[in-house]
Amino acid sequence: MRSVITVIKEQIKSFYLARRLSVYELKSANRNHYLGILWEIINPMIQISIYWFVFGFGIHGGSRADVDLSGDSIKYFPWMLSGIVAWFFVNQSITQGSKSIYSRIKMISKMSFPMSVIPTYVIFAKLYQHLMLLGVVLVIFQFLGYPINIHYLQLPYFIVATVIFLISLSLITSTLTTIVRDFQMLITSTVRILIYLSPILWPPYNIHPAIIQTIMKLNPIYYLVEGYRASILGLSWYPVDHWEYTLYFWGIVIVLLFFGSILHVKFRDRFVDFL
Repeated sequence: MRSVITVIKEQIKSFYLARRLSVYELKSANRNHYLGILWEIINPMIQISIYWFVFGFGIHGGSRADVDLSGDSIKYFPWMLSGIVAWFFVNQSITQGSKSIYSRIKMISKMSFPMSVIPTYVIFAKLYQHLMLLGVVLVIFQFLGYPINIHYLQLPYFIVATVIFLISLSLITSTLTTIVRDFQMLITSTVRILIYLSPILWPPYNIHPAIIQTIMKLNPIYYLVEGYRASILGLSWYPVDHWEYTLYFWGIVIVLLFFGSILHVKFRDRFVDFL
């Protein structure tokens, strides 16, 4: 418990520093590009177009594609778009967060800087990208027939929930990757698989047997993606309507934070030895 308190205090105390470093991280990643930060929107939109063509037209039948949600029918493209916007944030944060410490350890080791904040500011940098993409996507939805609705009030909750989940997970992955470099390869491979095991590109609602859908819900990313979808499409008050799932999600986050804090605090004084 002491490790958890230590990590949380470091996050709060260094919040302003993490925010400044995240801005620098975002600018430095795009400083050599003519279009600069616009690529953080262009790249995801290109990928979305490819996924729409492959899954929307190639698999689901183009404009005839509908997703059934408890009797309601939604076109495939808005259904896919409302979920994949969360996935880009999760995907990049997991992969970059897992290698955040060992890729910066030489610089940070010479400074008085809490190492638990390194994954945090990397995730914050991805958060800025996410907010820009989310803004563009919400504008697109105004033209798709899904105007601003009261369920948008859920979006800040799901954004914060996603950030806390990613920071908790990155405490584990960044520590293990620093100790065993091969773990980064496992993370990369797992993330590639997760996009197909989460309700992002194909609707899992009518899977048989039903136990498979229940197993898929063990993945906390499922909760986040469906929460974004319920908010943007105006489907439901997801955290309340699925309160059991909400409790499960936060239970997972607490376990990740507890285990990640212990692991990080135990090994961080020896991170330089693993270089």
